[in-house]
Amino acid sequence: MIDPMTAKSRALLAALVVIVVAVAGALFVGYRSGVASVHGSQGLDVATTGDVRSLLGGGQDDAALLDLALTKMDAVYYKPFSPQLPLNGEAEGIDALLKSKHVAGALPHETASGDQAKDADALATVLAYAQQHYAAKLGPDANTALTEAALRGMLASVHDPYTVYLSPKENEGLQESLDGGDFGGIGVYIYQLKDGTVVVQPIDGMPAARAGVKPGDVIDTVNGASIRGLTLDRVEQLIRGSAGSIVRIGVHPYKGKGEHSYSITREIIHVPTVRAKMEDGYEYIRLSDFGSTSADEVKKALLSGKAHNAKGYILDLRDNGGGLLTAAVRISSLFIPQGTIVSTIDRHGNRDVQEALGTAIGGLQPLVVLVNKYTASASEITAGALQDYHLAKIIGTKTFGKGVVQSIYGTPDGGALKITTARYVTPLGRDIQHKGIMPDVVVNQAVDPALIDTPADKQLAAAKAQLEALRR
Repeated sequence: MIDPMTAKSRALLAALVVIVVAVAGALFVGYRSGVASVHGSQGLDVATTGDVRSLLGGGQDDAALLDLALTKMDAVYYKPFSPQLPLNGEAEGIDALLKSKHVAGALPHETASGDQAKDADALATVLAYAQQHYAAKLGPDANTALTEAALRGMLASVHDPYTVYLSPKENEGLQESLDGGDFGGIGVYIYQLKDGTVVVQPIDGMPAARAGVKPGDVIDTVNGASIRGLTLDRVEQLIRGSAGSIVRIGVHPYKGKGEHSYSITREIIHVPTVRAKMEDGYEYIRLSDFGSTSADEVKKALLSGKAHNAKGYILDLRDNGGGLLTAAVRISSLFIPQGTIVSTIDRHGNRDVQEALGTAIGGLQPLVVLVNKYTASASEITAGALQDYHLAKIIGTKTFGKGVVQSIYGTPDGGALKITTARYVTPLGRDIQHKGIMPDVVVNQAVDPALIDTPADKQLAAAKAQLEALRR
């Protein structure tokens, strides 16, 4: 999964067909940035030895979660780290929770030995102490909250924004966004900017678009309540709901004035990741996410373009924070007949080479790929491969620069550990981490959802001009 978490991205997918594009916590909020492969919890050996485990409020389950997190971090994290870090991180995570609840407290200090079993016992000791001394002050579900805080702190200790613990609810949202299923909602993508502003991109033909919601509209209220200061996750929860129910949203134009209120009946909506159309003789394909259905959607759009004798193709990856690694390989293989698509490298230097699948359509020239600074992860894999093979002109601004890979490991509580397990390089061996991909043609444009695919879209205009030049 390219992860992004999201941002990323598309990041979380809400039941309103909310797609949170997560890009490393930069512009967007979510989980979707990062390349990831998905693993279940089966077959994971979790040590639960030590009498201290009986002191935990959640019993063996809490101990198992701590053991699992430490085991997986030790086994798969893509860089070596000090064994003291997870212990320090656990304490910092719990301290942060206590402070957020205005609970004064102190935790015992544990020193790592480097022995995994002993360090797991030390982690359990600290959590048991916190549960015994502070759970009563934290209210309902305090033991679960303390365990999740410990896990978040442990994974945050390596100072990698992509290595995180996902709660059961967060993991469910991530899996929904990857699966691209059917949901009760209003049919919009939502994005959160750095200043907390939440903007929408309605999906053509779906309830929000039919009601009159415009691309780039800023959400002010949901059911009469202000969303100011709320996380994107919370806004998503407020808008989502069962099919047939009504949600009222108040909006105003991005960088504009004029309040509008819409009462929208939620429907069961299939989440598309591609919006395609023939424009000026060119097949325009806007890909919002690299999900499980994306390759088939892109293929359908490309074949439609060929059937209508398209003069060229535009693949728009702007604001695309990533998704599944398999989707990146499948989509790239539609253009690249043979050779390496991407290589991942773990901390031991082991290299896993993903080759083209032999499914290239052929005749997809000329081709332009649009990118911007929030094009990340899976998007960068596809753009980088097409650039390396000289099969497309890349137009826009330098991409985000996310060149690391995450794997997702399910946990017994229904949550997940998302851990950076490798870095990746393009077919020519380019490592784009923190560097990004430089376009062949730089066209600066404000990152404004309301501009995309409009007469004011300078980057799209440049793409069409480039296609005309390539056809001569």
